Amino acid sequence: MQEDNFETIAIRLQAERSQHKEHSVPLYLTSSYKFDDAEEMRALFANEKEGNVYSRYANPNTSELIEKMAALEGAEDGWATATGMAAIFTTFAAFLGNGDHVLSSRSVFGSTHQLLSAVFPKWGITYSYADLDKQEQWIEGIKPNTKMIFVETPSNPGIDIIDLEWLAKLAKQHNLLLVVDNCFATPYLQQPIKLGADISIHSATKFIDGQGRTLGGIILGTNKLMRIIEGFARHSGPAMSPFNAWLMSKSLETLAVRMDRHCDNALKVAEFLESHAKIKKVMYPFLPSHPQYAIAKKQMKQGGGIVTLVIDGGVAAAGAFMNKLKMFSISANLGDTRSIATHPATSTHSKLTEEERLQVGIEQGTIRLSIGLEHIDDILRDISQALD
Repeated sequence: MQEDNFETIAIRLQAERSQHKEHSVPLYLTSSYKFDDAEEMRALFANEKEGNVYSRYANPNTSELIEKMAALEGAEDGWATATGMAAIFTTFAAFLGNGDHVLSSRSVFGSTHQLLSAVFPKWGITYSYADLDKQEQWIEGIKPNTKMIFVETPSNPGIDIIDLEWLAKLAKQHNLLLVVDNCFATPYLQQPIKLGADISIHSATKFIDGQGRTLGGIILGTNKLMRIIEGFARHSGPAMSPFNAWLMSKSLETLAVRMDRHCDNALKVAEFLESHAKIKKVMYPFLPSHPQYAIAKKQMKQGGGIVTLVIDGGVAAAGAFMNKLKMFSISANLGDTRSIATHPATSTHSKLTEEERLQVGIEQGTIRLSIGLEHIDDILRDISQALD
């Protein structure tokens, strides 16, 4: 039998209806659950029977979101966390211990860098970086104590791409976990697990919610790996709230149509910026000028909603441009219906040294644009007047 398409799964997969026969899944705002008798309580806590015991462990709303995300990404199971960084921290902490080493892409979100450089070394966990576009660094970077490979692709904010099929084969050759931050692409544009990754992570705060309303994170993978995640998360408590899970699950119903618009708008913005005299550099996966354009076309459905540019004139010119924007919001968030401009060097990646920023392509004139769902003519007009 033919499987349903992405859009249909995102809309039609939902929790079992109650006796009220509601069309839209209700909120389950409960911290705990009632057991029929003492034996049922014992069986549930002994994992001899499936069911809800406490909302820090599971809730009908979080369970629906996980099931839907797993189906969309091609995973067996998942876990929902309070934030995207909680998802990254939980994944690292659940699988790594004293003496382990992580090989990570150099271009990662600022808070991920802080975890690797400032938090986990206190636990005896070490790390090293490799550039996404240099395969020899990945091959040479694997040590006897390496346990995990972690990548963002596309990266934040440099929009670097790595061939996930190639990296998955390398990881399997060395019996390493391959963990992919899939936040920028979403399951609609890229499915790392189908390309060979072991775990895919999302900051659901971004395009999954898509409206700048709430926080959340998702971890996806095999049943076996998710039981390890569950063992850590149930007791450390980075749980997503039922309300946020309900919002995210409803947002997934429009993910495909939203991402189509984000991508259409972003490509037009990238093409416009590339032809502008004041722009030093533009990074967007589906621009033929992107160094990894062929890889992006192979493993992504479209180019995503993020465009990164470097403006001539450094931090002063970047600030002047952002201050002249009238419709764009100046914010550190992304993936919103509203277009957003961010200066990474003074916000999301401000804790990196200047040398570290330059190593991942963040100059003082670098600006990250999260292209929203407004009419493209209005977006381009705002950018044009700010540049002029």
